[in-house]
Amino acid sequence: MATRISVVNQPALGEKRLSSGVSLDGTVSALTDRVLKDASVLVADDDSLLLSTIADALTDAGASVTTAGSGAELIEQLANEGPFDLVITDISMPWMNGLQAMHAIRTAGLGTPLIVMTALPDERIPSQVRALGANAVLLRKPFDLSQLIAAASPLLARRVSATNNRSRG
Repeated sequence: MATRISVVNQPALGEKRLSSGVSLDGTVSALTDRVLKDASVLVADDDSLLLSTIADALTDAGASVTTAGSGAELIEQLANEGPFDLVITDISMPWMNGLQAMHAIRTAGLGTPLIVMTALPDERIPSQVRALGANAVLLRKPFDLSQLIAAASPLLARRVSATNNRSRG
């Protein structure tokens, strides 16, 4: 039986918090090896524990991870450390939230694939995420690693295909 690995601020009773070194079941592990291997990912969240938990999990899966603790830092990291294959951002952050930051990035012409995380119940959020483009996905908290990988897989599929085509040519 697979262990439920939650990416939440407080784990539910009976769930294990994801942290560096946690082994995954074979299905999730094989999927992460293929999708995240060598992917460059920017993760933004003002909750330092959640930020490090997600960053550790993605690093363990083979991704190169850069972190940001605010919307402003997200923009700074994109400018200084980009380009990235994927951006994962929380909505609720100080100074500039994740949606505002990504709207500014889209306005600047960057179409980086995006996963927007939130626990907010606001009914406007799905349409706000859709407005960021077809390569933007909403992921509701709490979620587990397999849900994060499932959201990332189609977004990173083009990168994996392009890499495979380059290596054949």
